[in-house]
Amino acid sequence: MNSQFHPQAFHIYFTLTGLKSSVTLFNIHQERRKLRVSATLSSPIQMKESRDGIKSDRRAKGSSISSLPLILDIDDFKGEFSFDALFGNLVNDLLPSFQEDETDSSEGHSNISGTDSLPNGHMRAPLDATRFAQGVSDPLFPEVDKILSLFKDSCKELVDLQTQIDGKLLNLKKDVSTQDSKHRKTLTELEKGVDGLFGSFARLDSRISSVGQTAAKIGDHLQSADAQRETASQSIELIKYLMEFNSSPGDLMELSPLFSDDSRVAEAAKIAQKLRAFAEEDIGRTVPSVMGNAVASRGLEVAVANLQEYCNELENRLLARFDAVSQRRDLSTMAECAKILSQFNRGTSAMQHYVATRPMFIDVEVMNADTRLVLGDVGSQASPSNVSRGLSSLYKEITDTVRKEAATITAVFPSPNEVMSILVQRVLEQRITALLDKLLVKPSLVNLPPMEEGGLLLYLRMLAVGYEKTQELAKDLQAVGCGDLDVEGLTESLFSAHKDGYPEHEQASLKQLYQAKMAELRAESQQTSESSGTTGRSKGAAVASSHQQISVTVVTEFVRWNEEAITRCVLFSSQPATLAANVKSVFTSLLGQVSQYITEGLERARDSLTEAASLRERFVLGTSMSRRVAAAAASAAEAAAAAGESSFRSFMVAVQRCGSSVAIVQQYFSNSISRLLLPVDGAHAASCEEMATAMSSAEGAAYKGLQQCIETVMAEVERLLSSEQKATDYRSPEDGFAPDHRPTNACTRVVAYLSRILESAFSALEGLNKQAFLTELGNRLHKGLLAHWQKFTFNPSGGLRLKRDITEYGEFVRSFNAPSVDEKFELLGIMANVFIVAPESLSTLFEGTPSIRKDAQRFIELRDDYKSAKLAARLSSLWASSS
Repeated sequence: MNSQFHPQAFHIYFTLTGLKSSVTLFNIHQERRKLRVSATLSSPIQMKESRDGIKSDRRAKGSSISSLPLILDIDDFKGEFSFDALFGNLVNDLLPSFQEDETDSSEGHSNISGTDSLPNGHMRAPLDATRFAQGVSDPLFPEVDKILSLFKDSCKELVDLQTQIDGKLLNLKKDVSTQDSKHRKTLTELEKGVDGLFGSFARLDSRISSVGQTAAKIGDHLQSADAQRETASQSIELIKYLMEFNSSPGDLMELSPLFSDDSRVAEAAKIAQKLRAFAEEDIGRTVPSVMGNAVASRGLEVAVANLQEYCNELENRLLARFDAVSQRRDLSTMAECAKILSQFNRGTSAMQHYVATRPMFIDVEVMNADTRLVLGDVGSQASPSNVSRGLSSLYKEITDTVRKEAATITAVFPSPNEVMSILVQRVLEQRITALLDKLLVKPSLVNLPPMEEGGLLLYLRMLAVGYEKTQELAKDLQAVGCGDLDVEGLTESLFSAHKDGYPEHEQASLKQLYQAKMAELRAESQQTSESSGTTGRSKGAAVASSHQQISVTVVTEFVRWNEEAITRCVLFSSQPATLAANVKSVFTSLLGQVSQYITEGLERARDSLTEAASLRERFVLGTSMSRRVAAAAASAAEAAAAAGESSFRSFMVAVQRCGSSVAIVQQYFSNSISRLLLPVDGAHAASCEEMATAMSSAEGAAYKGLQQCIETVMAEVERLLSSEQKATDYRSPEDGFAPDHRPTNACTRVVAYLSRILESAFSALEGLNKQAFLTELGNRLHKGLLAHWQKFTFNPSGGLRLKRDITEYGEFVRSFNAPSVDEKFELLGIMANVFIVAPESLSTLFEGTPSIRKDAQRFIELRDDYKSAKLAARLSSLWASSS
């Protein structure tokens, strides 16, 4: 059986033989370890000895193992070395019976109960097996000595093998060293040879480069010589042709066939241009003082004249041919002619001729159709909207036509950009200019067109429409292509005459609009006055309504005119400084219009107040008149009072609308004007100052009118007080009746009148204007009441009645929100106490308020007991002691 030997079973079997076997097993392990080391050191070496030689050497070493088979072979250590395989090969022949039982014993060991594993990996035999082994007299493993001898011989052979291998390694090392030296010597020689080869290549490259340069120089010389030969040949040809042209003046019949062959027109034109340039240049270099040169010059002049004549004839012939093929739309032939013609003055004549023969420039019907499309039929009034639509249609048609021509020009001419430049320039200068001349007729500022025909505004609107649409046309034409032509600058030049003095026309238009509006308003006011005169209204109401009121709608219309003018300023002014100057002048016109309108409106409202005041003065009651006359005068005074009240309300409405109008102008300035003025230093501040100056006249009229309103109110208050206040109101008889704590009838009428008439003032005035007006009115009311009460005498019950009136007045003026007025009426209430207290208590009234002593003294003099109680003496002593 050839199965491998398993060391695990071998160790277990030896354990059963006793201590000697254990020692022997240890030695076997030691030898096995040595074999493993020797095999590991010797396995990479390729041995060349045969297996038979090794066997013969081993037989000669001793008789004890002479009969044993071959122990070790160098081939066992080649390839993948396995110690288990080596060990099995060594002991297989000595342990045949053990090999047979190997499989069974190995399978049985795994099922033995009570078996322990030793730390070295061996299995500890059971106790019964050990005891059984000790009782047996014969050894169970008799081959142990042979195996020990075999292991020792194997170890010696391994040492011999190692010695042999080391010897061979040393020999190989020597051989390698020798070969390495030879190799290094060979490499050194090769390097020297390569260096020499590189040097040879460098010398070869240098020679090749030198030969190449020499060849290039020779080629340049040959090329130059060929060029000179070609030039000389051409010069000979040119001289021959020049002599033909120099033969006789005007004789072109004896020329070479080249100049008459239609198939060689391009070559003839090129040669003719060269001859002409040469002859003209030679004439220019001629010195008249040298006789020979002078003769030559005269000869070349003949050639120049003949060449000029020939070139003109050839150019005309080509142009005629170009026209003929252009009628047939033969683009290839047209391109050929254009290419030849480009040699004559760079083709300028051909370009201009082509553009000039376009139908849009020579057909009169096209020009008339343009006029009808934009302006309409003859005799009709064109409107800006119709003109705008007409220009859009016409300019679209022109753009489409130019676009079609651009396709033809690109296919025909060598320099299409130059032709497009000429075409677009001709369109703007001829077709557009002719149309604008009919559309825009600049009016004179001395004799403006009447408003019935649209006035100056119609011209400005037409100008804006024409300018805007023409600018759009210029952009479209530039998109199509116009070469180096400055389309924008050319378009601006079309309107330069109209833009000169444009701000003056805008201001004149605004002035004309304002005058027309004022005339319209005056006509409406006159018609209203005539219709109101036929009604049965009172005269006082007619006074107030006969004057035209300020209208916020009219001011809004002024702003709308100005806004339209500002839009045109932005359109016509490209530079910020120019735009700011034009905007400022136009806005100044608005300020003047609004200022004049609201100032005149306020003045008309003031006239109503003045007329009402004259009515009051006319019907002042006299001291002695009949009852019938007095009744008529009282009725007239009532009418004057009604006129004054109506005029007051009308003026307050005018002030309110004046404020709204100014607010509209200020809002318009903030939203539309200021942003256009800010780019220019000082323009915004100057306009603000002008706005304040323009409104100052309206402020002055408003201030005077408010003063008149106060006079009107106080006049009616005085009339009511004088007519309604009775002497018995403040000096009621002491008849034992309870005092009347109601305000007097005069006080009630005055407060009711003030409440009614000041409603319009409360709604019309705002802010500081309202506060100043009411404060002034409160002070005048206080002063008027003081003067009114100086006409009466008061007893204690009358003092109580007066105090009740003062309270009523004070409560009313508290709605003025004027602290100074409230304080004055509070002091009046304190002074009214002088009529109530006893004479001896007067001194206690003024202990806390010494400032009112003067007014209080005048009130004290109005007491009905002033003389009887000798209050004058008391007061003089009282004032002296207090001072």
